[in-house]
Amino acid sequence: EPTVRTELMEQIPPIAIFLQESRPKFPTAFFEYLMPIVVRYLTDVNNQVRKAGQEALLILLEQDLVSQSDIENKVCPILLDLSAPDSDDEYKVEAVNIICKMASMLSRTTVEHILLPRFCELCSDGKLFQVRKICAANFGDICNAVGQEATERLLIPKFFELCSDSVWGMRKACAECFMAVSYTTSPEVRRSKLSPLFISLISDTCRWVRQAAFQSLGPFISTFANPSSAGLYIREDGTLSIRPPTQDVNSHSCQPRNNTTFMSSTTNAT
Repeated sequence: EPTVRTELMEQIPPIAIFLQESRPKFPTAFFEYLMPIVVRYLTDVNNQVRKAGQEALLILLEQDLVSQSDIENKVCPILLDLSAPDSDDEYKVEAVNIICKMASMLSRTTVEHILLPRFCELCSDGKLFQVRKICAANFGDICNAVGQEATERLLIPKFFELCSDSVWGMRKACAECFMAVSYTTSPEVRRSKLSPLFISLISDTCRWVRQAAFQSLGPFISTFANPSSAGLYIREDGTLSIRPPTQDVNSHSCQPRNNTTFMSSTTNAT
């Protein structure tokens, strides 16, 4: 019964946490018995079971309960198979979604060498716009996961493709994550490549794309500032924030006006 398998998946994470805490008594139980079940259910015929398996896998990754060897040798090969060009449409959409969610939890080497080539292929998937849209919506997270060099060498060309996609929802998703992509690149790439690209989005024929681009204009401009002097940084969730100054703000004769805002908000918070 699919409901039984679904219930089983929901119990895997707490069991795994218990085994982790009791490792001297159960040194290999998780890797020998539970992890193979999670991997197998990623390809279950029932979509609810697959969804439960995907959620269980993400929880296990968040808790750092899956070994690097299991990720590379058991989980990644399954996801690569499910996201292959000839894979079933439903499986492919689920696979690219889980790949994007996993990226921030894995090592940079694993993402760059194993998952990034497939992600780049999926960005150009001409069959399913849903696949391209998931790639566009999570593009900033992938850039952050692989770093500047891989972003500029492999991802920026794909970002250009998505920003000119015939589906307006794709271009809107790119506009919404533009700041996160820009933050990962060098100042030269921001000036010479991303700035003209952003102008094309802010001048898009679709008003929803233009609106998203205008909402991202301020955050995009902020990526040109020197973080050490502007005090701006990107949180883990991809939002822009202000870093507290390292020195007393009164020690400087000329302070940016937003320091006043920061101090007042800090005062109110306390």
